[in-house]
Amino acid sequence: MSGMYFFVNSTHEKVCALIECVDMKLKTRTMTEGTPWKHVLMFSLPVLAGALLQQLYSTIDSIIVGKFAGEDALSAVGTTGSLTFFFLAVAMGFSSGNGVVVAQCFGADDEKRVRANASSGILFLMGLGVITSIAALAVARPACVYLLHVPEEILDMTVLYFRIYALGLIFQYGYNIFSGILRGVGDSAATLYFLLISSVLNMGLDVLFVAYFKWGVAGAAIATVISQAVSFVAAYIYMYSRYKVFRFKLNEYQWNSRRVMDTVTVGLPISLQLIVVSCGFTIIQRAVNEFGKTMTASFTVGQRIEMYLNLPCTSLQTTMATYTGQNVGAKKIDRVKEGTRQTLIISFIMTIIISALVWIFAPGIIDLFGLSDEAAEYCLSHLRTIALINIVLSMYIPLFGVFQGTGHSLFPMIVACGALSTRVIITYALRYSPFFGRSIIWWNGLFGFGMGFLITWTFYLSGRWKRGIEA
Repeated sequence: MSGMYFFVNSTHEKVCALIECVDMKLKTRTMTEGTPWKHVLMFSLPVLAGALLQQLYSTIDSIIVGKFAGEDALSAVGTTGSLTFFFLAVAMGFSSGNGVVVAQCFGADDEKRVRANASSGILFLMGLGVITSIAALAVARPACVYLLHVPEEILDMTVLYFRIYALGLIFQYGYNIFSGILRGVGDSAATLYFLLISSVLNMGLDVLFVAYFKWGVAGAAIATVISQAVSFVAAYIYMYSRYKVFRFKLNEYQWNSRRVMDTVTVGLPISLQLIVVSCGFTIIQRAVNEFGKTMTASFTVGQRIEMYLNLPCTSLQTTMATYTGQNVGAKKIDRVKEGTRQTLIISFIMTIIISALVWIFAPGIIDLFGLSDEAAEYCLSHLRTIALINIVLSMYIPLFGVFQGTGHSLFPMIVACGALSTRVIITYALRYSPFFGRSIIWWNGLFGFGMGFLITWTFYLSGRWKRGIEA
């Protein structure tokens, strides 16, 4: 990492000098004053746009693979989704945890602690990135064979794609910690810039490697790794150039066990929540694969589009973690409750709009992926069902951000575990039933999200999430 540090540092000293006259005070991005919904909307829109870009290039990646490498290659790429997310969950959880801690220090106007937590968080996440990359390479084939039960016809392609993808995990971990820190100080727009660069590059490389060079799944994986590396470097350059407080010299990256523990305390439950989600979908993916590669291809496309439905509520969850963290640091609990009410309304409206669009345009969207008639029929039922069910999800996921911002990160993990367990049990219990059959693959969300909604709202209305912060 030292070589990269000195290279990037030397090429951006002039950039730092050019912006020296710009006001660099962190308090320009505080969310502790003014109308809550405006702060929430302004902060969440770049997060939403960034997530949309990320999902868009993932979708285009699938379209290119399906059109130019075939349905088998599409199934191979898609069936690794839950497995890749398992390793990425660690990065997302701990970087979010570090972002919440930074946000709390930022809300308390403690620049020294902001800097110390950022430094320790970067070292922690980069180290985890190396470890998880090695672990992913080691378990690639056993996981595909014994855990996912990948059909024999696409096994080699699936393993190849995942192994190449695993090489880029270090860049994903680095990008996530930089983004988490920037969100902690209220700079959500930055992640949009990084993802724009990454998305455009990934789509261009997909066309080059898959459509032109005919490298198949290997080309898709290589394109992803390269785009992640570029996004990682762009995030580092931006953070170093834009904020004096984050201009660490190489010897200033110091391990502080207390600060790391702060990140772990908040981030571990978030990671576990995401890992539970990943494990749940891995088990569901196994059930999907048992129906054959046609169902696997259909499910791959269905999941890609389903992610668009999840974007508003998950982006608002991220927003509420930062919003709540800052206001907790500033001892403004009433603003948290006011912002929560307004955020849930925004989440509901956004999800209704996207669900309506998916319902109407589902047939045309499915045609883009080159699915067989049978797979397309399954996929249409999947999308129209989940377009209705995800409205329930939109009404409780933003509350997870409130719990994370108040230090109750364990509760969302418990809810996620309960919801996913319900979905898995329902899937395996009813997958061969005469009423549901294979359609339970998408109808299971009704049972899982319904349970999550009831548990989450019971906890929120009880007021127990405020314990330890009202003094």
